Amino acid sequence: MIYIDNSATTKQYDQVTDLMIKYMKEDFGNPSSLYQLGVDSEKAIKKARKQVLDAIGRTDGELVFTSGGTEADNMAIFGAVRSLKRVGNRIVTSKVEHPAVLECCKRLEGDGFEVIYVDVDDKCRIDEKQLENAINDRTVLVTLMHVNNETGTVMPIGKVKQIMKQKKAPGLLHSDCVQSFGKLRLAEEADLISVSGHKIHGPKGVGALFIRKGVNLPPYIVGGGQESGRRSGTENVAAISGLGLAAEMSLKTRTEDMKRMNEIRQRLIEGFRENLKDIVINSPEECGEEPGLGCAAVLNVTFKGTRGEVLLHTLEQDGIYVSTGSACSSNKKGQSHVLEAMGLGSKDIEGTLRFSFGRFNEPEETEEVINKVTAAVNRFRKLGSFR
Repeated sequence: MIYIDNSATTKQYDQVTDLMIKYMKEDFGNPSSLYQLGVDSEKAIKKARKQVLDAIGRTDGELVFTSGGTEADNMAIFGAVRSLKRVGNRIVTSKVEHPAVLECCKRLEGDGFEVIYVDVDDKCRIDEKQLENAINDRTVLVTLMHVNNETGTVMPIGKVKQIMKQKKAPGLLHSDCVQSFGKLRLAEEADLISVSGHKIHGPKGVGALFIRKGVNLPPYIVGGGQESGRRSGTENVAAISGLGLAAEMSLKTRTEDMKRMNEIRQRLIEGFRENLKDIVINSPEECGEEPGLGCAAVLNVTFKGTRGEVLLHTLEQDGIYVSTGSACSSNKKGQSHVLEAMGLGSKDIEGTLRFSFGRFNEPEETEEVINKVTAAVNRFRKLGSFR
């Protein structure tokens, strides 16, 4: 099996699974209990909190554990506008955000907030002039992902904060860093950062929201006052400990992993171009951490004259797993809103695949992927010509 859909989810580290089993079978106490079994669970959460903060690379704030990136995004967005609604009503975001952000913004529009959706170009790079014009002194929130989940394009998070200061915007800067966590240095300028466990070879169903010191978000879930009163409910100790270990492991191997992923990515680009005509690389081809470049973990390619869903299932039969776009919106009707915002027509969107890489991918796999994709594309194009 060659699994290259790591932007959808990743294979869990064996060490993470073993640790989670320990907290399920042995150290299963409620972290709010006063006896030793509870104290041990509380210590596990404390350790995981430090591990995740170290991986985020921030010492100027606190961490709230959530059920995943979606909840972290919701907590950040709804919390920010609730805390600042008296000083403004404008929200600025982009047209290519994750549904966890866009659906929040849509709901807030219904509540009377003004939401500005900034355009991107054909490589998913944000229109910085339009972004600058959108931010004003009534802006309570700018929410912009760090790395796009469909193209891997790096967004200018640092520049956003500069613009907010220049425009005297009273609001907060939130960044969905689910796709960049464990891969790139995260933005020092963001007030709120969302991360998730299952994108870094950790468990599903757990994530976290980083909140900068001095930012006062109202409680998101009320009850017993867990997570410093910000999110009540008995903590999922096993998942949280797994997230902490995965974060620590990803931090240790980040440089080496990104170098290997970049090697795989560049070879795929070369191989597709050598073997196939009429393809378009939708991701930025140069990789790096600067805005406008690509994250080496993601490659988005249009194979003109094909249908991505057919290619996906053909490759699946060969034991190769890819996607046609974001798994988090695949159950919604319609085509990729990201590719549509980039200017792709419906036929090209239909013929697009996303390849995304993780810790367990090796350069040796690339030739088989190139060969199998080439065969699938040529076969479809040949059959298509007889329709």
